[in-house]
Amino acid sequence: MPQYTPPLRDMQFVMHEVLKVTDELKACPPHADIDEDTINAVLEEAGKFAAEVTFPLNVSGDQEGCKLDTKTHEVTTPKGFKEAYAKYVEGGWPALSGDPEYGGQGLPLVVNQCFYEMLNSANQAWTMYPGLTHGAHAALHAHGTDEQKQTYLRKMTSGEWTGTMCLTEPHCGTDLGLMRTKAEPQPDGTYKITGNKIFISAGEHDMTDNIVHLVLARITDAPPGIKGVSLFIVPKFLVNKDGSLGERNGIYCGGLEHKMGIHGNSTAQIVIDGAIGTLVGQPNKGMQGMFVMMNAARLGVGNQSLGLTEVAYQNALAYAKDRIQMRSLSGPKAKDKPADPIIVHPDVRKMLLTAKAYAEGGRALQIYCAVLLDKEHSHPDEKVRKDSGEMLSLLTPIVKAFLTDNGHISTNACMQVFGGHGFIKEWGMEQFVRDNRINMIYEGTNTIQSLDLLGRKVLSNNGATLKKLGQLIGTLVAEEGVNEKMAEFINPLAYLGDQMTKFTTELGFKGFQNPDEVGAAAVDYLRVAGHLVFGYFWARMAQVALREIAAGNTDKFYQAKLQTARFYFARLFPETATLMRTARSGSKVLMETDEALA
Repeated sequence: MPQYTPPLRDMQFVMHEVLKVTDELKACPPHADIDEDTINAVLEEAGKFAAEVTFPLNVSGDQEGCKLDTKTHEVTTPKGFKEAYAKYVEGGWPALSGDPEYGGQGLPLVVNQCFYEMLNSANQAWTMYPGLTHGAHAALHAHGTDEQKQTYLRKMTSGEWTGTMCLTEPHCGTDLGLMRTKAEPQPDGTYKITGNKIFISAGEHDMTDNIVHLVLARITDAPPGIKGVSLFIVPKFLVNKDGSLGERNGIYCGGLEHKMGIHGNSTAQIVIDGAIGTLVGQPNKGMQGMFVMMNAARLGVGNQSLGLTEVAYQNALAYAKDRIQMRSLSGPKAKDKPADPIIVHPDVRKMLLTAKAYAEGGRALQIYCAVLLDKEHSHPDEKVRKDSGEMLSLLTPIVKAFLTDNGHISTNACMQVFGGHGFIKEWGMEQFVRDNRINMIYEGTNTIQSLDLLGRKVLSNNGATLKKLGQLIGTLVAEEGVNEKMAEFINPLAYLGDQMTKFTTELGFKGFQNPDEVGAAAVDYLRVAGHLVFGYFWARMAQVALREIAAGNTDKFYQAKLQTARFYFARLFPETATLMRTARSGSKVLMETDEALA
């Protein structure tokens, strides 16, 4: 059976020693008084909940899956899921970073993000039930009417009700402009909604009394395409004026998807049959509200793969230390045993360090993004809010795509450490691989994230936001450029930073002449950008570790951090050279292939 220990020490290192989170938040009035001890205490308890309540249900939930009663359209979640959710609500965990106006505890979003990393390590399928509610809550908080907020947000903040995002349909995938779900205006100001949605995570379950579906639909006579899409609240049960639940609405689960992974989460086919909905925001402006959910979900999906990378690494490391097989190439290491532990073999160490480097680099990026989100929401200076939002917008597709691609690499590497045993269910490793695979697909495939990064976030403003990232890197390079001990980290980072400007300009020029050039280069481009960002954070983490070691700190944690940084820059970061070469190869070898693909 798998095991899991919350990585609290590394979270504390990133938050308090590298990013100085509490100092950053002092300027934000809602979080001015937050201190390190409070954050640590909350996350220690959060880690206990993840490890002791949800983690023991991960394997059994995968094996049992969800069950649909086709007569009542009700879904039963795996044994123990409902009871774990009740403990989650009882402990006040849904309200951790919620708005106090609606019953939230008002803690920084960065604290909630760390909690969710641990929940994703423990049980991604379970975590998706409460996790999606945060995005729905954010969309209503930003675009709902006062009446809608009063009706729904308090129940969603407490966890009494969960939320979903009902976007896609069988024929349209990510192209939501093709959707057909209709919304007919009613005399009382509501809408009667009819259509079908698919791939709706946590779309039906038995864990709460009500589910608040946010549904995209097209109002009668709306313009064609994405400009004619509106957003609606369509609850499972209608809500009476006094807040009590009314009659069952015409929205139900018509089937459950049979999936490769996340079996414990009910991925529902949703039938909407004359359901009553209320408009969120303006007519035909539904994507404004939905993008609030989608951006939150994209950060959340990156966090899912971060969690799986961490737990897969922990289990592979424990196995590699215990499993004996063959002798070290440089001579026996465990002379009292018939063979050496497999951790002595170089390639096993490569696989372990790959997962470790991607987990710890991903954690630094996620925490940094969560702080940007806190500043965007609550900093008093409008320029800081704007700058934070702009940087977060640039980094969001990198979080979603780079972390999930890395999760795929890492969970597969960790399964490989187990050899044949990794392919067997009882060790739990193949589940991490299966569960992670969806993360590269949903909330916009990683190709779509790459097009978003290169096309919208970089080229559309002539690289202005990318230059701001370059300025952050430049500041670090200037600070440490003469420090010989930092040279192995700073020199490759500085070189890639210079190359990135030329690389981006070249792709932009080619894309201006032929848009397919952007499509051909985008995936490789995002991965180069991901390494640039990771390189920046790994250099900062190495900087702190070197300072602590120089000051006489003998904690092995810092030596381990330094060794992992060296591995990352020596073995993973150089991938950028190949990626830039393949991106520059152009679209011709892809698009002039009709005969090959006939």
